Order: sequence, then C-alpha cells, then structure tokens
Amino acid sequence: VAKGLAGAPYDYFCELKFDGVSISLIYEDGLLTKAITRGDGVRGDNVVANARTIRSLPLRVSAKNRPARFEVRGEVFLPKKEFDRLNKELEDVGEETYANARNTASGTLKLQDSTEVARRKLDCFAYYLLGENLDIDTHEEAIHQIEKWGFQVSPTYRKCQNIDEVLTYIHHWEKRRSDLPLETDGVVIKVNSLTQQQQLGFTAKSPRWAIAYKYKAESIATRLNGVTYQVGRTGAVTPVAELEPVFLAGTTVKRASLHNANEIARLDLRIGDFVFVEKGGEIIPKVTGVDLDRRPPNLHPLQYTRTCPECGTTLVREEGEAAYYCPNTSGCPPQIKGRIEHFIQRKAMDIDSLGEKTIDQLFALGLVKTPADLYDLRKEDLLKLDGFKDKSASNILAGIAESRKVPFEAVLFAIGIRYVGKTVAEKLARHFGSMEKLQTATLEQLLEAPEVGEKIAQSVVQFFQDRHNREEVARLRKAGLHLEVEQRVAPVSQVLGNKSFVISGVFRSYEREQLHDLILANGGRVLSSVSGKLDYLLAGDNMGPAKREKAEKLGVQIISEEEFERLLKG
Repeated sequence: VAKGLAGAPYDYFCELKFDGVSISLIYEDGLLTKAITRGDGVRGDNVVANARTIRSLPLRVSAKNRPARFEVRGEVFLPKKEFDRLNKELEDVGEETYANARNTASGTLKLQDSTEVARRKLDCFAYYLLGENLDIDTHEEAIHQIEKWGFQVSPTYRKCQNIDEVLTYIHHWEKRRSDLPLETDGVVIKVNSLTQQQQLGFTAKSPRWAIAYKYKAESIATRLNGVTYQVGRTGAVTPVAELEPVFLAGTTVKRASLHNANEIARLDLRIGDFVFVEKGGEIIPKVTGVDLDRRPPNLHPLQYTRTCPECGTTLVREEGEAAYYCPNTSGCPPQIKGRIEHFIQRKAMDIDSLGEKTIDQLFALGLVKTPADLYDLRKEDLLKLDGFKDKSASNILAGIAESRKVPFEAVLFAIGIRYVGKTVAEKLARHFGSMEKLQTATLEQLLEAPEVGEKIAQSVVQFFQDRHNREEVARLRKAGLHLEVEQRVAPVSQVLGNKSFVISGVFRSYEREQLHDLILANGGRVLSSVSGKLDYLLAGDNMGPAKREKAEKLGVQIISEEEFERLLKG
C-alpha cells in the first residue's frame, strides 16, 4: 500500500468479516427495487421479494441527499438465536437439523414462499455504498451516511491510524467475537480514502486496497470418555460425545454432537480417542475428527447402540434415514413426556402454566400418559404434586380450559405428526378444513395439498393408521378441542370451473396464500405438483426451472400473474 501511494499518508478502516450471504441492494428513486445475491460470482439471483421481509432493511430511503440510484452492499445472516430456534423446531417434528447458519440463510433467501422467509427472521448488516454524486471522501463517511439513511451497520467497525491499531483491533475481536449475535471468521482491513482506493486499483482477482485476516478455526482436541444416547419426542436416537472438559470459544465444553450412526462410522470413533471439537456456525459443539497420532493401542471401534437406552426396545432404521428410532411410541418415557411437552408449547396448545418439571411429576404419578389425559385432570390430582397448592392447581386447570379455544391448525401441530411443523399444519388445516377429512385422506389427496411432498404425506397416513392415534384424536374431540377450521374461504364465483392450479414463484401483487384463497374462492383447485392432469401452472418470478420444464414437456398451460387476473374476470 505504501509503495502504491508513493509514500503519501493513509489510514485504515477495519470491519469484522461476517459469515453470511453477500447481497447488493439497488435503490431507485429511494425505493428498494432489486436485491442481488452473489450467485456464482458472475450472475446472481434477484431475491428482492424475500429481502423485503428483512426488518432491518429500509424499503424506502427518503433522505434529501440520496442520489436517484445507489447501491448498498451487505451481509444477510441468520442470528444464532434464530438458527437455534429453527433447529429446535425441526428436532421437534423429527426432521434433520440444519448444518450451519450461513447455508441456512443462503437457502432461505432462495425460498419461493416469502411468508416462510419472514418467519425465519433473517437480518442484514450493511457495509458498503456505491453511487454517483455521493459527496463522500472516505469509507468511514460512507458508513456514517448509510447509517443516517436507516441501514443497520454492525457497530464493531473502527478507523485505525496505523498497523499497530489494526493488530489491536484484530486481537480484541478474536477474544470477543463469540459474544456477537452471528458468526464471524475474520477481519477486513481497507484503505479508508476512496481516492486512494482508486489510485491503488485492483489485481486480476481482488482490490489492492483491502485484505482479509482470517481467524483460526475454533477447534481443540480432547479425550472422548464415552458416548451417550438421547431419545427425542419422535423416537429419534441421537448420539452425544461425553468429553474431558475443555475450554472453547468462551465456554467449557463437556459434550458435543455426533449427529448419527453414519457420522460415528465415518470418523471411526473409539472410546479413549482424542477428538477434535469445533464451534463454528453451529450453536452446539460438534466432533469433527480424530487425532490418530494420539490413538492408544487396543481401542475397539465404537458400536452404535441397537436398543433404546430408555426402554430397551430394539431400534429401527427406515430406508433412506440417517437416524435410528425407538418404535415403542406408547411405552418409552422420553417419547411420552416429549409429546406432552410439544403439545403444551406456545405455538401449539399454549398451556404456559404447565412446565417440564410438572409434566415429569404428572407422568411419574401415572396421572398423564397422553396429551388427552390433561383434560381429565382434577384439582385433587394436582394437589398431589410437590409444592402445589390451591392457586397453582387452579392456574393449571384454567390454562388447560383456555386451550380449548385454540384453532384447529394449532391442534393439528400439537398432536405431533412427524414432519408436520407449524407451517405444514396450517397448510393442511386450510386445505382439508377438518381433522375428519384429513384423517380419511388418501396419499394422493394429501399430495394435492400445498407444500406437501411424499415424506409428509406418508407420515400423515401412517399416523392415522395407528389405532392409538385415532383414539387420542377422538378423546381430544370429546374434550372440546377445535378440530375444524372456523372460517373457510367464502365462495365468490365459479368462474374457474373446477380447474386445477399449481402456484410457483414470487408474485408482484399477491402472497402465495392470497392466490391460493382466490383460486378456491372462485371455484378452482390448488395442487402441489405438476402432472399431465394439471390445467394451469401459475408462474411468478424465481420459479424453479424443474416445474417449468415438466409443465412444458406435459403440455400444461403456463400463465402469468396478469393472465390469471384475466381468468378471474371471465
């Protein structure tokens, strides 16, 4: 840098290098009109409909000093707490969890359902401003300008006068970066003056006025003392590494994820090995490898458990699944208690007066073994629990009574069908209208529901084939729970004449749920997949190429948003 500037004085601007998804935000006449991802480095995707769901991004910049057209670059990320929340939701319905926050953020930006994107609560830090007639001389001034315009900038930046200050900044954040709400893997150091940046120019691959410093991966070796197994609500058995305690990324780590049997086999793990433990984009530490140079002799390969650690039942592994499952759904304590905990949670029946410890006591006393048992509880039952008096017992009974008002879609989520999360439960409830119709639906009928694929459809069919589940639903109906959608889409016309539609992509004037309702209200049907029997593929922006190709191959008519509106007018 000093050579390129011929000895002229200069200062630095340091920013943390965040582990997210790069995005270019284009504003025209103050409005956000495009949001372009990096893509393959040459061509990216316009994900503006999804970017508009990010609450920290201004949709309009009304400042008087903004140019007619400008670009702000930033990093879209999934905060650690939201990544943790999403993975807990996936665990709750028996799905595989996301591997890391960065890939999850990237995949989220590409989703065609902007409502789901909004639910995942992406965030964005802006870090660069481009445009004409900006009246700024340094990168620092540019950062202050976009802050004034309402963009969120990470407050971790710093202007540095010399390389010693840069090194101080690097060392400071190496110790503090684990406290941040997102992952960061280094520091970007830039020459602050924009004129000097232009003077230094670019190499074939990168700017001469900026460099990235990468922190070492937060990994450490420690002894594997054992492997324990946890049983979840769906019966999935998860292996956990029991470690010699070690300090890593600001916390003492005693346990780490091993994911599944495939991962144990891949690592060729043995009790007594020294294993590498890492805390990266994941909330929970994970074992990433084995230090073979330190492996003691005569260690035997780890054999994955073949029986449930809680009830002793032989485990099963379905074709195509990575996890082993305990099939003893009605007799395995963690599954029973897990289903009740799932049932009472805020997104389900919302019985907040109950908690894990209370459920443990109710189960131990034989008072509650299924969610339906909650509705048979009496005050004298609750007074048998440790620490319970009249008021606490009354509060629980009041919470249970209040849960009878919860809508059908929440009840459907609460009963715990594998792979049926809150969003899928809402779509199934809307499509079928009642538990009775869902209960008797065939696989083919289930596949016609929005966003329902083979795996979810099979799971729903299997759930209702089980006599115990049907009896449980009957008891919930008798207890007075809502098992029908209270407000169906009101018929407006029959102008669509029972024609079938598949909705794909992002639309200018409608959310996909709005289109779904419009089709039903006007006498049409909504399917989930393209087939030769389909009448119309309603195509929005960013529609997946596979659906278009299949529709073209089968001769299905592909219509735009405007053509759909003309259909509604008859």
